[in-house]
Amino acid sequence: MALVLIIDDAAFSRRMIRKYLQVDGYQILEATNGREGLEMVHNHQPNCVLADLLMPDMNGFEFLEAMQAEELKIPTIIISADIQEGSRNQSYNLGAVNFINKPVKENELRKAVQEVINRKE
Repeated sequence: MALVLIIDDAAFSRRMIRKYLQVDGYQILEATNGREGLEMVHNHQPNCVLADLLMPDMNGFEFLEAMQAEELKIPTIIISADIQEGSRNQSYNLGAVNFINKPVKENELRKAVQEVINRKE
């Protein structure tokens, strides 16, 4: 089954996303910031990454920049409470494949992850 990495500094958000995705049988990894997430990408090669934008140590934009710099082609979906069009555009310019606003709707999240996983298979 596909491996999904959730990168978010908020434990509540990680818990909700995990709950939504476990319904579909995905294996879940969790990281609390972009630096930890990047390390997990190197060690586990997940099929999909879900990342928040505003996090300490390494934020979501910096995470996307690092992925791009290292030419890591793991589809990344941004999940953020930031509703600014500029943030959305910057995320896409840095390689994000989707952008979902918080609070996350279960069906929207599950559909977005399924699309990414199906595309890779």
